[in-house]
Amino acid sequence: MNKDTEIDMKEVELNELDPEKQPMTGDGQAPGGEKNGSVKLKVPDDEVTFTGLSKEELMKVAGTPGWVRTRWVLLVLFWLGWIGMLAGAIVIIVQAPRCKSIPEMNWWNEGPLYQITDLAAFSGGLKGVEEKLDDINQLKVKSLVIGPLHTVQANQKITLNLQKISPEFGNAEDLDSLLKAAHKKSISVVLDLTPNYEGNPVWFDEKDRKEIMEKVKAAAEYWLEKGVDGIKISDLGIASTSPEWAKLRMAVQGNGTDDTKKRALMGVVNSISADEVSQLVNVSGVDLILSDLLSRNTGGKERIRDLETLHSEQRKIGWGLGAAQKDHLSKQATTRGLIRLYQLLLFTLPGTPVFTYGDEIGLQANQMSNKTNQTREAPKMVWNVEKEETDGAKSNHTEYAEIRKWFRSLSDLRGKERSLLHGDYYSLYSSATSLSFLRVWDQSERYITAVNWGDGLEELKLNLAPTEGVELPETAKVTLSTDQEFEVDSTVNLKDLTLKAGQALLLQFPYTG
Repeated sequence: MNKDTEIDMKEVELNELDPEKQPMTGDGQAPGGEKNGSVKLKVPDDEVTFTGLSKEELMKVAGTPGWVRTRWVLLVLFWLGWIGMLAGAIVIIVQAPRCKSIPEMNWWNEGPLYQITDLAAFSGGLKGVEEKLDDINQLKVKSLVIGPLHTVQANQKITLNLQKISPEFGNAEDLDSLLKAAHKKSISVVLDLTPNYEGNPVWFDEKDRKEIMEKVKAAAEYWLEKGVDGIKISDLGIASTSPEWAKLRMAVQGNGTDDTKKRALMGVVNSISADEVSQLVNVSGVDLILSDLLSRNTGGKERIRDLETLHSEQRKIGWGLGAAQKDHLSKQATTRGLIRLYQLLLFTLPGTPVFTYGDEIGLQANQMSNKTNQTREAPKMVWNVEKEETDGAKSNHTEYAEIRKWFRSLSDLRGKERSLLHGDYYSLYSSATSLSFLRVWDQSERYITAVNWGDGLEELKLNLAPTEGVELPETAKVTLSTDQEFEVDSTVNLKDLTLKAGQALLLQFPYTG
């Protein structure tokens, strides 16, 4: 190709238009010879723009008979619909079951009371109790009942000093530190001021009672000022008949206000009937009374009768098996199965469960003899039972750990379920060695306790007296069982309920409206 041809080809390339610069007209050439092009849009001549009705036109149309009738119909429909919805809401509110008001609950009603009757055996004294607060708190304990701590010699009134702590337990600074630590964990502390706790009678001679009551009153004021949350005394029947009793009550119960934490006055009674306990609750005015009824009346029918007498006073009744006598639960519950059975019973009774230290693991009491008589030695508390042990006592620790876990599950359940915490009580069955009852609160889950502490099989024929709003279903679900025969969450036929020796169940069924 010669040089002239190459030059011609370059001129052709330069004259070609870039596609992006081509004109946008249909013939590819812009009018006037312009190479970059232009766009022509054709607007229809008959396009109409809607501007709506004018005010005069709207007023003219709105005044026509048809629109007037339409507006009235729409207005009537609106108000009929509104009235209908209002009426429907009222019907729903009226027909819906009303929630029952929660009764007044004080701190001594909210969880188990844990009494430490011998601080030396429990943890070596007041400092040791403070060190064990985390372990105690795991049990959902709401109150510690400690002592007596004061100095006194058996039957020697002259040695009684209710405002001085015996050196074997610690000192006032140790108690102050314990109180502060316990309060941080929302655990209240009650101090036992039983005067003659080393001897008998606990209030010394009758001629001395006025003087002793005055000392107890002064000591109560002293320790409450130091931060103690309550006072406990023994032999309430004698104390409450003293002319000085009203002054003691005022010292404990009368100094609080609506904004301050209530102080509790607790009393212990032994060897009196359920009717007498009920009467004493009202006459004495105590906040909580602990009796030995469960320990003394060992038949199912007697126990049910006591429960029926006292359940209406449940916020002022404490239940224990041995706690009133400062005994351990294991004294009567002599097997691991019976310990679990009585723990279940105490946690589900209408009232406050009271335990002595070590009851949560089934601690066995010790016996010590000397030449003249038999004296009981406080058993030494066993700790860290839920941790793996390597010593020779591993089997015992494993057994203790299982009972403690059972105790914790019961305490946790009672604190969550309103029917167990403050529900109504209905007896279902009783025999010489077994009993069953129902706990119900408003629209909450219902619970049935069934226990057999006898040596043989027991067929429980559950029967609920006609009660408005409460009926027994045909079946119930197992919540807790002392052995593996009844699996948790399995279904039990309530018309065919048989328990083996030492067996206990906690059953649950829902509120159905």
